[in-house]
Amino acid sequence: MKYVLDASVAFKWFVPEVNSDKAIVLRDDFRNAIHELIAPKFFPVECTHSITRAERQGRITQAQGLQALADLLAMLPDLHSVLPLLPRAYEISSSMRVGVYDCIYVGLAERENCELVTGDDKLVKTLQPMFPFIIPLSSMP
Repeated sequence: MKYVLDASVAFKWFVPEVNSDKAIVLRDDFRNAIHELIAPKFFPVECTHSITRAERQGRITQAQGLQALADLLAMLPDLHSVLPLLPRAYEISSSMRVGVYDCIYVGLAERENCELVTGDDKLVKTLQPMFPFIIPLSSMP
C-alpha cells in the first residue's frame, strides 16, 4: 500500500506520544517493503523542526535529537517536488482556510491516488469530510 506520510507521524518514531506504537509499525512496514511511503520534499525540514522543538521543550536531549535526525535521514520516504502541487494546495488552502503546508500533503495524496496518514487530529477533523482519503494514525492497525 502507498501512503503519503505526514511529518506528525514520523515525529512519533522518535518522540514517544499517543499512537507512537502505530507510527512505529508503519515505519517498520516501510522498512520491510510492505508499504511505500511518500512525502513532499520539505518533509525532512518539517520533521527536523519538530525534533528541535521537542529538544527545546525538554522532551528529548540534544543527543537524542541528533540521533533522531540521523535515523530520519536514513529512512526517508520517497520525496516529491512541491512546485507542481502548489496550485492545487493553494485552491484547497483558500477554500478550506487551512495552511498551505498541510494542503500540499493533501494534494500529493490526491495526485498519487493514495491515503494520507496523519497524526494531526485537527487536520482530520477539518479536511477529512472533503477528502476521505485522509486517515488518522489512530485508525491504523
